[in-house]
Amino acid sequence: MNLNKAMIIGNLTRDPESRTTPSGQAVCNFGVATNLIWTDANGDKQERAEFHNVVAWRKLAEICSQYLKKGSKIYIEGRLQTRDWEGQDGVKRYRTEIVADNMIMLDSKGSRPSAGPAGPAGTDDSSQPEPPASASDEIQVENIPF
Repeated sequence: MNLNKAMIIGNLTRDPESRTTPSGQAVCNFGVATNLIWTDANGDKQERAEFHNVVAWRKLAEICSQYLKKGSKIYIEGRLQTRDWEGQDGVKRYRTEIVADNMIMLDSKGSRPSAGPAGPAGTDDSSQPEPPASASDEIQVENIPF
């Protein structure tokens, strides 16, 4: 028996980047940061961030692209996958990603992360579409009308 399952809760480190493959499939890439907090032997609080690459496909990619932005708190569930390719310099490169199967938005209703220094100044969030309402802000792919 084998198991390849990843579950993380964290914040987006950048706005999602979406594109369409030549075959017409939607794909969305973004980063998520998680923090590990512990107390060391001296009783001092320590913290370390881990950065995760996430890729979503098809309807989930469209949902992530539409509703997520830098700073969003989310739960991601998926599987780990490592890709390899040869760079322009001839060196083989590797990238481990979480291929998302499920995403739950964890920001409280009505609150949106504000655009940081890299975001546009004076952005009016009221023009952004509201995510579908549900008790836990969970979006099920089956319930999306497009």
